[in-house]
This record gives sequence, C-alpha cells and structure tokens, in this order.
Amino acid sequence: MKIVQLTDETRADIQNRLLKRNPANYKEQQGAVDAILKDVRERGDEALFGYTERFDHIRLTQDTIAVTEEEIREAYDLADPDLIDVIRKALVNIRSFHEKQVRQSWFTETSEGTILGQRITPLERVGVYVPGGKAVYPSSVLMNIVPAKVAGIGEIIMTTPCGRDGKVNPAVLVAASEAGADRIFKAGGAQAIAAMAYGTCCIPRVDKIVGPGNIFVALAKKAVYGNVSIDSVAGPSEILVLADETANPRFVAADLLSQAEHDELASAVLVTTSRELAEQVEKEIEGFLKELSRAEIIRKSLDQFGFILVADTMDDAVDAVNQIASEHLEIVTADPFDTMTKVKNAGAIFLGSYSSEPLGDYFAGPNHILPTNGTARFFSPLSVDDFIKKSSIIRYSEEALRAVHTDIEKFAKCEGLTAHANSIAVRFE
Repeated sequence: MKIVQLTDETRADIQNRLLKRNPANYKEQQGAVDAILKDVRERGDEALFGYTERFDHIRLTQDTIAVTEEEIREAYDLADPDLIDVIRKALVNIRSFHEKQVRQSWFTETSEGTILGQRITPLERVGVYVPGGKAVYPSSVLMNIVPAKVAGIGEIIMTTPCGRDGKVNPAVLVAASEAGADRIFKAGGAQAIAAMAYGTCCIPRVDKIVGPGNIFVALAKKAVYGNVSIDSVAGPSEILVLADETANPRFVAADLLSQAEHDELASAVLVTTSRELAEQVEKEIEGFLKELSRAEIIRKSLDQFGFILVADTMDDAVDAVNQIASEHLEIVTADPFDTMTKVKNAGAIFLGSYSSEPLGDYFAGPNHILPTNGTARFFSPLSVDDFIKKSSIIRYSEEALRAVHTDIEKFAKCEGLTAHANSIAVRFE
C-alpha cells in the first residue's frame, strides 16, 4: 500500500479515484444492460432462459427454474452441519437487532375535531438478489431477507445464479430457507433484475428489489428504478480504518485485507496520526499476502485503491474520514467512543481492537448491506424501513374545517389554484 501524507490535495485525489468506481461511470456496460432489460421485458421467460444459458452456461426451463422443496432438503444434507448451526446463531442476532427498528402506526386527536396520523404498511412482494460468481454469500441472504421478514412482507422472492449443474450452492439455499424466503429462482445478472422488475410467466413482478451484485446487476437496478423501488446502487466494497499510535498494526493490516479480497475494485484505506504505525501496517500486509488464498485479487485491489494516509492531527484524520464517507469504518484509537462522536459519515462503525469488520458481515446483527462510494453522506444501511411504506392520515370534522377554511382558501388563491380554494369554500356556502 502507498503511504501518503494527508493534505487537502492528497485527500481529494484519493477521493476522486475511489469515486471512479461508481456504477454510473460504466457507460459501456449500461448499453448492454439496457438491451437485456428491454429483451426480458418484451420476451419474458424466453429471453431470461436465453441469457441464463449464455452467461451461466445452463439451459433452464419453466419446470427447472424454481428451486424445489426436494432441492432444499438436499441442500441441508450437503451443507456443513456446523455452518448450519452458525447460520442459526447469526439469525438470532440479526433478527433481534432488526426487530428493534419496527415502527408503529400512530394517530393524534384534538378536541377541535381533527385526527392526524401515519399508517405503516409493509410492501406486498419484494425481490432479493443474491450474487454468485467469485464467492458464495449466504450472509447476504440473511441480511436481505430478515429485515423484510420482520417488516411483515407478504411474499419474498429470491433470485440467485446456479452452477452449470443446475444447482444452487447448498449454504445459500439453507440460509434462504432458515431466513424465510417464500420462493427461490435460479436466475442471475441483469436478466434476473429485469424479471423481478417487469415480471415473467415464471418470476412474478415485485414492488422492490434489494441486494448487492456485480456492475451489471447494479446498473440494472439503477435502470429499473421508478418501475420498482430499489434499496441502492451498490458499488464495490470498501473499508476505512481510523487509528492512532495505540492500534495493533497486525490487527489493522488483517482488517484492511478482509475487504480488499472481495474483488479488484474494493478499496482499503488507513488514516492514522502515526507514521510508525503506517510503516508497521505496510510490513504486516506484505507478510499476510504470502499466506492468503486470494492474494492476487488483494494485490490488484491495493495497487489501485489501497492507501495509507498519515495525518498531522486526529482532527485532520476525522475530517478525511467524514469526506471519504466509507462503507465500513473501524475506529482503533485510545478512546474510540470519543472519536466516534466526531464522525458524521459512515455506513457502519466498528469500535475498538476486537470489533473487526467481518463481525458485522456475518454475526453481530446490524445489516451488512451498506452505502458505498461516498453515499454514506446521505444513505443508511438496509433496514426494516426499506420494506415499509407510510401513508398520512387526515380527518377534520365540519367544526374543525370551519375554523380554518378561509386560511386555506387564501393560500390556494395565492398560488392561483382557484379550484383548490373552491373545494374548501363550497362546504361553507
């Protein structure tokens, strides 16, 4: 990793480099994605099966695209029993955390005869996309489905790519079954997003699509937004560690590499007030790279998007953290709670030497589907709120409206909307 002195110029340069990974910058891929979306919208399952054969090298039919109960039972037989136990333990933590997010409808009534309120209702059907390819992600299954289930979604549809044998990874199927997916389909890529957005004979149209994926999935979600709702347009994974001289360099190095191994576009940044720590972390990284199985991916990631920034003061370091607005932020300082109070922008914040980022990926409970590419400035982690909608409730009695009708009429006439004013006035002619 490159050790760089933190200045306004170096921070801006690094930030611009990271933002180049934004899916909106991939114009060439967008054309291909748009063509797939149009084709699936027009030809439905025929196009869906064709793209699945082309990209995933498996020919599916209406009889084989849906995962069967028999396949799920087989997955339980094939999956590691110890992993199943861990999935169930993680589910308890994830469900418990998200249950605390549940909102209730509310109403207020006044003696003047008004009732105002907000009605909370869950979406009817959501689609959960679970990626395949370079790695297997049963953890993403849990993080997508559990908040939807807690919110009270009527039906949860899941799509995920299958292998050339027509099978979905057993761990993914077990996680989906344990979390409560209602139907699972063997479809991936932009074609799966199109099927959920527009509906086909096999895959029903959903109200919202959630879940991470590759650049084609991200661009497809961006393109169908408005036809359906989406959670966000996710970019590559990223971690930022904020540390002072008290941090353990071996721990910091290991945590940076935990995200760099996702793919070549992942970013790993250390911001520290200690040049000695920076140099020690750099040495530890080189040592780890001799041992780790995905070292080639990690090296490409670090060469492009790996940085160690040395700041003069902790205030300067925190300023950089807030401007970069990383998906994952680890704070490893003498007093991480105090440091945290100065942080405004981060998807998830991990405090102290023993709160490593993978704890959040798999087990602690908070959702690991987080805002990326600096969008933590205005976006939040996936939550129960993503699976509900709110309706405003308004009820005025005749007496209550009589007391304010002239005010409303005056407001409407100010805007030149005489029919609005008349709608109120006719009640008091």
